[in-house]
Amino acid sequence: MSSGEELVAVRDRVTVLTSVVLLAIAAAAWVAVIRSSLRGDDMMMTMPMPVTAADGLAFVVGWGVMMTAMMLPSALPMISLYGAVRRGAGEAPARGVPVAAFTAVYLVVWAASGVPVYLAHTLLMTLPGFAFGYGVATILLAAGAFQLSPLKQVCLRACRSPLAFLLGHWRAGRRGSLALGWSHALYCLGCCWALMLVLVAAGAMGLPWVLLITAVVAAEKLLPGGEWFARATGGALLLLGVTVAFRPDLVTVLRGGHAM
Repeated sequence: MSSGEELVAVRDRVTVLTSVVLLAIAAAAWVAVIRSSLRGDDMMMTMPMPVTAADGLAFVVGWGVMMTAMMLPSALPMISLYGAVRRGAGEAPARGVPVAAFTAVYLVVWAASGVPVYLAHTLLMTLPGFAFGYGVATILLAAGAFQLSPLKQVCLRACRSPLAFLLGHWRAGRRGSLALGWSHALYCLGCCWALMLVLVAAGAMGLPWVLLITAVVAAEKLLPGGEWFARATGGALLLLGVTVAFRPDLVTVLRGGHAM
């Protein structure tokens, strides 16, 4: 085997190792999410509660773990390609540092999104019974409308095309890793924020909805024709939102049987 072939083989092994490590992190996060759901920890999110720093911090930590479980697998192609490109460019003697920085920024941004989610969910839970169903309907309609918007498609294309994204946003060095992780996180957040709003409408951390939204995100980003899948999801959310607007009592079913 030539030196060039040996170098390619090493890079391929490193790429596989990177993927295995990231999948292990995602698997550990899923174990935590499922255990939390089986203990009934998500049930507290179906009742009104005051906004406090302690509750907010607990929510954001739980949200960060859940986002790691939900979002990291679908981000794997981007992160693995980034690591391969960095190795191909011969940058950074500590080869794992850029990938770790890229991934850490990505996950921190998603964890930080738990702050507005916590506030939105708390506000929703304070609505009186007659307004609660309309609040949920509004969230579903807003999420469905965004799924059909041009901005959704712009963000989704960036997530579905790792090579094009890296070519268009490349930055060298360790600061470049942070900047790229930040940019990718913002595009990913822009692509999926409306789907995360559906979790707010459905009871925040209820496991069935977490699994469903995870599947939708993965289908949009990874499957052929993901753009059309996003549009179909938007149509379904609009239909569900209109239905809830006319039948607010269906919110109890939507949230797994937990009424206000």
